[in-house]
Amino acid sequence: MEFVFEHVRKEEADEVLDLYRSLIGTPFCAWTADYPSRSDVDFDLSRNALFCLRNEENGEIAGVISIDEDPKVETLSCWTKELQPGRELSRLGVRESYQNQGIARKLMAGAIEELRSQGFKSVHILVAKENKKALASYKVFEYETVGACFLHEHDYWCYEKAL
Repeated sequence: MEFVFEHVRKEEADEVLDLYRSLIGTPFCAWTADYPSRSDVDFDLSRNALFCLRNEENGEIAGVISIDEDPKVETLSCWTKELQPGRELSRLGVRESYQNQGIARKLMAGAIEELRSQGFKSVHILVAKENKKALASYKVFEYETVGACFLHEHDYWCYEKAL
């Protein structure tokens, strides 16, 4: 299967929200019926900041990722001053039928290239403390644990990586 990393189109907002909803309750997922919401999807689309990995054979969205602008995250004191400006990657979700095929890794790589092209110096990621799969992945990919926070009614580890 071949995949392409590209922007999500506005008319695909419902499909993205359905993908998010399909992952609620799966192992390690901290999402709820209230988050991510349609307003999160619309906000990401309005900023041209929602990306997908699309199956070129059938056009299906295999997974999505957002380049987020959350002042609560950007103003956390844990981020390395010399690596600013940075930007958060968030709302990474992979359709269950595509999981364990390297889709998340490809989404991260595409989003990181996008951040580089926009002149950012670092990537920030918040990982729910109970998401053991994601925690292991970010350590393998040499993200540094720089702090912890409580946001959106959840405990997170704060990860950072220089670009």
